[in-house]
Amino acid sequence: MLTHINISNFAIVEQLDLDIPNKLTVITGETGAGKSIMIDALGLALGDRAESGSVRHGADKAEILATFDVHNNPDARAWLQSRDLDADHECILRRVVSADGRSRAYINGTPSPVQSLKELGEMLVSIHGQHEHQALLKKDTHRALLDEFAGLNDLAKSVSEAFRHWQKELQAYEHFRDHAKEMQDRADLLRFQINELDELKPQPGELAELEAEHKKLSNVESLLSRGQQALTGLCEGDSTVLDQAHAILQLLKDMLEEDPGLKDVVEMVDSARIQLDEAGSSLRHYLDGLDLDPERYQELDNRVSGYFHLARKHRVDPHQLADLWQELQTELDAIDGGDEKLAKLEKAAQNAREDYLKAAEKLSKGRAREARKLSKLITEKVQPLGMPGAEFQVDLQPLGEEQYNAHGLEVVEFIVRTNPGQPAKPLNKVASGGELSRISLAIQVACAAKTNVATLVFDEVDVGIGGAVAQIVGRLLRELGTDNQVMCVTHLPQVAAQGHTHLHVNKQTSRNQTHTDIAELSQDEKVAEIARMLGGLKITDQTLAHAKELIEESQT
Repeated sequence: MLTHINISNFAIVEQLDLDIPNKLTVITGETGAGKSIMIDALGLALGDRAESGSVRHGADKAEILATFDVHNNPDARAWLQSRDLDADHECILRRVVSADGRSRAYINGTPSPVQSLKELGEMLVSIHGQHEHQALLKKDTHRALLDEFAGLNDLAKSVSEAFRHWQKELQAYEHFRDHAKEMQDRADLLRFQINELDELKPQPGELAELEAEHKKLSNVESLLSRGQQALTGLCEGDSTVLDQAHAILQLLKDMLEEDPGLKDVVEMVDSARIQLDEAGSSLRHYLDGLDLDPERYQELDNRVSGYFHLARKHRVDPHQLADLWQELQTELDAIDGGDEKLAKLEKAAQNAREDYLKAAEKLSKGRAREARKLSKLITEKVQPLGMPGAEFQVDLQPLGEEQYNAHGLEVVEFIVRTNPGQPAKPLNKVASGGELSRISLAIQVACAAKTNVATLVFDEVDVGIGGAVAQIVGRLLRELGTDNQVMCVTHLPQVAAQGHTHLHVNKQTSRNQTHTDIAELSQDEKVAEIARMLGGLKITDQTLAHAKELIEESQT
């Protein structure tokens, strides 16, 4: 439940700090005073869209902090624990909105995405607005309300996931079936191409090695001739480079005896002589290994030609043939199998369909069972609201198999008979605006009583009613507040009188500045406020007496 709310520089609220009691809290005030501001601020803390216009004029930011006790809210506690955000059964949501419209969100002091506020907020508070009856004209709303009332949301989600899986498997089967001839032709082509590549067996990096060896063998005579000339000049001729290096080294050694400063020069020449000697040995070994091998040359020439021939045929770089070979084999493995693979895909689609039907049929049974309960409950709630002959029904219309969808095997529709003897019709065909508003309120109260959310907020849901009906609405909300924390923004004295706690919104203007205060009323102040709501600005003894009577009746 919501235990505390702190609002700074939001709309026309400069500073508000309130402890929120349990049971039914009513919020009243003059028209235009900003009765819904606290609800709007709470919505922002719960992840509603932030706008720069929500920041009080002249301030650089607005800040809302809402504190909840989640001791008796296992879903919220589990959500917090799974994200390492739990804090001793307390949950603090904080939202900061800058004047430029940017916002930051925090959960128990940890920066969090706004989407996380939304997810968690749905487990903490349920807000019902004055225009909510308009959503009742949509069948999707009917289905969602029934599933929530029946506690079937998790099962409905499972049905949706099973349907998507079935459709995925069915599409795979139908695609393979409808394109079997095309895929068979493709498989035949792939086999032919792979057989050609099987003969060559191209290997990654092989072509570069083949080309290097081929080039070497094609120039072996030139290599032998020039190599021998180099070896002769280096170490096997009459006057070789190595001999000259020896002579130079000896001269330098003689000079070294006379001038030690030549030590580095002697060492460098000696190192060069050693390297020349090693180079001669390596060159001799290289020339000894060179051999004219026409058979090996022809073998290399054929294999390199094979690479280029297939590369031109497949229009790829010769060095990519090994990768192409693997890609073609992978594609063939994916589409090969014919009738056997088609049978497997068909079986997978059938199994997925059976899984969907099993979950959907379970959902249908739950809906049928709970639809009767919801129909009876809403009928009981709506008849005292100025519709004594009304009968509410939750109608389940079975779908044909071709119409099965992610929401199940039936369409859920709310229908109503407003007067005895008339046929039941959909809400948008029979209910007037006032009737629709009252039916909406009855549905909200009935469904709210079954929700796991501890805090319920009603923002002027009593628009369009008055008199005795308004008094019954107040009793409904007070009854709901027996086991839940309920907050209700109202303009009706009959509803306000039912509150366990009464908050008053007062708008004041001073020094060209407008601000709103919200304060809890004492018993005498509550009487005066309800008298004002009954009789306007001029409060008489008669209206005061009427106000006391309404309050006293609410406590019986």
